[in-house]
Order: sequence, then structure tokens, then C-alpha cells
Amino acid sequence: MSTPEPTPTSRRGQIAQTYRMAKRSDPRLGWIILGTFLLGAALGFGLMWVLPGDGLISLVISIVGALMIGLLLAMLVFGRRAQAAAYKQMEGQPAAAAGALQMLRRGWKLDPVVGFTKQQDVVHRVVGPPGIVLVGEGTSAARVRQLLLTERKKHERVAYGVPIHEIVAGRGEGEIPLPKLVRHVQKLGRKVKPGDITDILQRLKALDAQRGKLPVPKGPVPTSMKGMRSQQRGR
Repeated sequence: MSTPEPTPTSRRGQIAQTYRMAKRSDPRLGWIILGTFLLGAALGFGLMWVLPGDGLISLVISIVGALMIGLLLAMLVFGRRAQAAAYKQMEGQPAAAAGALQMLRRGWKLDPVVGFTKQQDVVHRVVGPPGIVLVGEGTSAARVRQLLLTERKKHERVAYGVPIHEIVAGRGEGEIPLPKLVRHVQKLGRKVKPGDITDILQRLKALDAQRGKLPVPKGPVPTSMKGMRSQQRGR
């Protein structure tokens, strides 16, 4: 069953919610968006005005062009600054990498917190074109890498022959910062065919069934990226 299309009201609500979230860490956001709109509008008006045409028609076209270009540039700036603000607010939270990985588009399957330690080190799993991607995060890089190794061995037993990648999310040496995490995962390449992903997910079900219910880290798994992902898809 397909997901129902959000109404215009829900889209406006998502934009308003994203704006409020971003403004908490970017107080000048409103002025920057307004300035971008005015600059884009002035540019659009000037470009359209120099086109040949009747005076009244040229005026109407110039006004429409000004509004469209100004709005387009303002939305581009808003999207980029809102995304940066979301990453900034998520960093340091438990399971922050799971929130960032929600920005992956169709063709990827995210399973947050498939591995966990009592120190709240966690491993998330993404299945997609590169195969299986295990993403670890926590307060100790050494502990996270050991947890990744443990999870890799478990996955190799049920997904023999499937490429498995290990990533540590963070700001330390050899780690991938949250703002670069999604792009890093996407650049791992295409190692499995789309039709094989379903088979991989079926094999992983056996592993997940053996785990039982994992404890969830204290604090909410960040979900602020979901609305932004929906907006980028136009849904």
C-alpha cells in the first residue's frame, strides 16, 4: 500500500516545525532567508525586465520571475541551514547517527541499535547497494570498534559472502562526522544487486530474532531529520 500524500497543511506544518527547530541554534535564520529572498527577487526582476516585450507584459513577467527566483533561493538557503542546525543539535545525543542515517533515500533499510553496550555504545545497521553497513557510535572509540567487530562476526555467520562495511561516527581520528555520514555511506559503491537486498534482509531476520529485545539508550533517538527528508522528496 502506498503512503498517502501529505496535504498542503501538513507540508506547511513540517516547514514551520523545521524552521522553529533550526532557529534555536541559528537565531539569524529568519533575516538570512529574508535577505536571500530579496536579493533573489531583485536579481530575477532585473533579468526578466531586460527581456524584450510590451511594457505591461514585461512588468508582469518581471514580478513573477522575481517572486519565483527569490522563493527558490530562499528555500535552498533554508534547507541547507536547517540541515546544518539539525546536525548540530543531534551531535552528542544518544543514537545521533541513527537520526542522520534517516536521510538516506529509497533503496536503503535502516535498523537502529542492533548492537548495544551498558556504556551506551551502539551499532546501527544499514542495508543497501554497498551491502551491509554497520555504523557505531559512543563515548569510547576503542569500545565502539570492538562492538563493531563483534557485530561483524555475527552478521558474517548469517550473511556469508555479503560485503560488510564498518564505520565509526564521531569527530575523532578515522571517524566520520554526522554531517558527512550519509554521503560517506552512499559513496561506498554498489556491491550488491537491488534484487539481492531482499534476500539479505531475509537472512538478517534470523539474526535479529536471536537477539531478543535490545535495551534502548537513554534519551530519544533523534527524529528531526525525518521531516527534512520528506520535504526533500517533495512528500
